Amino acid sequence: MKKLILCLSVLMSTFVSAQTELPNMTLKNLDGKDIKLQDISAGDKLVVVSLWATWCVPCKNELDAINDVYSDWQKNTGVTLYAITTDDARTVNRVKPMVNGKGWEYEILYDTNNDLKRALGAATIPLTLIVKNNKILYRHSGYTPGAEDELFAKLQEFSK
Repeated sequence: MKKLILCLSVLMSTFVSAQTELPNMTLKNLDGKDIKLQDISAGDKLVVVSLWATWCVPCKNELDAINDVYSDWQKNTGVTLYAITTDDARTVNRVKPMVNGKGWEYEILYDTNNDLKRALGAATIPLTLIVKNNKILYRHSGYTPGAEDELFAKLQEFSK
């Protein structure tokens, strides 16, 4: 029994510590270009990473709410938002038309195999992270109206 508890403790500590940094993986953007996750927040850049899907209403609501204030966020904090879709092969063809239709100015990346979602231990989406120097500084799951204000307050705190 002690060995089982020890093994579980080691596994849990490894799992938890693995989620403190952005995983080292490469995703494709809307144009099919490879983007290394380790590069997006290097050099003290503050980024928001939002995992979402076309079928997820709270995800779309969050990204719409942020879109309304995104240019102000960029001016005040220098942040870049990476909206990473978790749509799979059945729904991935809906991503580009939706992004274009909504006029989102975000960097869009594809996680069609859900590798990033699994690596981050995301049970649900939307999952929103604030990352700087590849370190995850803030993590929030789900969306309710007004959550974007809390996210902006955190961005201001971390941009100092």
